[in-house]
Amino acid sequence: MSASKNFADSRIFKAIAFGCAILIAAAVAVAAARWTFAHGYVLYYGDAESHFDIARRILDSRTPGPEQVGTGWLPLLHVVLIPFVMHANWWQTGFAGTIPTAACLAIAAIFLFAAAERAFQSQAAGFAVMLVFLLNPNMLYLSTAPMTEPIFAASVAALLFATLWFRDSQSIWALLLAAAASNAASLTRYEGWFLIPFAALYVLIVAKNKWLAILFGALLSLAPLAWLAHNRFYDGDALEFYRGQWSALGIYQRQLAQGMQKYPGDHDWKKAIEYYSTAMQLVIGWPALILAATGIFAALWKRAWWPVLLLILPPVFFVMGMHSTGNPIFVPTLYPHSWYNTRYAIAALPLAAVCAGALVALIPGKWCWPAALIVAAIPAVGWGLHPESICWKESEVNSVARRQWTKQAASFLATNYQHGDGIIFPFGDMTGVLREAGIPIREGLFDGNGAAYDMALDRPNLFLQPRWALAFSGDRIATAILRGAKRGPHYQLVATIIVKGAPVVEIYHRDRGALRPPPLCQEYIGQACAPKEEPETR
Repeated sequence: MSASKNFADSRIFKAIAFGCAILIAAAVAVAAARWTFAHGYVLYYGDAESHFDIARRILDSRTPGPEQVGTGWLPLLHVVLIPFVMHANWWQTGFAGTIPTAACLAIAAIFLFAAAERAFQSQAAGFAVMLVFLLNPNMLYLSTAPMTEPIFAASVAALLFATLWFRDSQSIWALLLAAAASNAASLTRYEGWFLIPFAALYVLIVAKNKWLAILFGALLSLAPLAWLAHNRFYDGDALEFYRGQWSALGIYQRQLAQGMQKYPGDHDWKKAIEYYSTAMQLVIGWPALILAATGIFAALWKRAWWPVLLLILPPVFFVMGMHSTGNPIFVPTLYPHSWYNTRYAIAALPLAAVCAGALVALIPGKWCWPAALIVAAIPAVGWGLHPESICWKESEVNSVARRQWTKQAASFLATNYQHGDGIIFPFGDMTGVLREAGIPIREGLFDGNGAAYDMALDRPNLFLQPRWALAFSGDRIATAILRGAKRGPHYQLVATIIVKGAPVVEIYHRDRGALRPPPLCQEYIGQACAPKEEPETR
């Protein structure tokens, strides 16, 4: 027994365990990415489509450059996607969206393994943590679509590992890794900003050289300061992302002004906690939550208070957001009984995984590895009995109408659009039409092109030049085309796509000619294509 214990503690065994962790994480990530792409689910989320197209327009635009990053969403995901979305076929099919996020799933799992091993002094506990995290179907789905959650999970896991490494080694390299991870989190999701003072305070507590802690605090501020400067330079307001017209708060305030009922949890702590905890039950699952609720005491017993504190901060941030900034979560089991932002609960998964793994750290000797398998198997069996991913369901339900009209409009344009014709369109969901039709964004004129777009719509008789226009009925583009009917240019409505539960999509052309209807729409051009699916719900 002594010899086996010595081998388990040897560097060779630790290297083998770490290598196995890498192989398992990579295999799971690749398998999940292949499955999601094969089933066509990569861009079901409206946010996934938007992230995907924003990344493409940074280089593929009439006005390429940093301004195309925008000011609402943080930029790291878009920057990471650029090398992949610039491959035309990968962008058109959505394949580019699976590569970087699946890699981040594997990176997050490996860093969680390494952090748990260091925190609990147990490779078995590290494996349990990694497997509870990896085998969650909601995490798997989100990590195979161009979403911010997997990059943020990888960043936080790296931050946790690096701070623990610094605690033990006082290495400057550990501090630099922690700073890089924190900046990556802060350039991915705003809850990364919330982590900064806590990470800085922890390093100040454990650092023997307090000057290193001061340097660390300065490094952590780089990403938020850069984003504030970006917003100030391009939109004239450093807080445009928070209070601008397209911020979550700005959109919510406009909806309230139009008579919409307040979101559940708005200035109601009880409701905010109720909705977030319900989302956690659906996203993480009862088996994992029960293990985590028990394991949190084990983690504190093992004096792993820092992992618990760091990983509980993102869920706390979301509850605060529901209470104070109009950032809602809708779950099917609570009013209004729909799906919206349920994925926010995935932020609690690393905490649940680490707390579940802490139970394994209490098991002595040779029994720790069977305990690790049991802890990993309990949530996996639970998901096996109820395999549906609530995050996938949310993306599927909320995209039914959008996917239908996107497919029909793209089919029409793919049949009739000629390279170089030019098309004016509103950026957002409409960009998916260009993507599916294989039309480069640089051939389009959209609201991110600045003065050229505004002049085309304000003075269509002088500046509206594209041969095609893609619009929602009654929007700014459709209105400009109607105004131009007297003095030109003269566009004709060549296709109308009506899908229940969605705005009417209109396609205009300057020279009607012999245009052909798309294969999906057998009616004559200009008539409605009847919907065959359920309406989009939120």
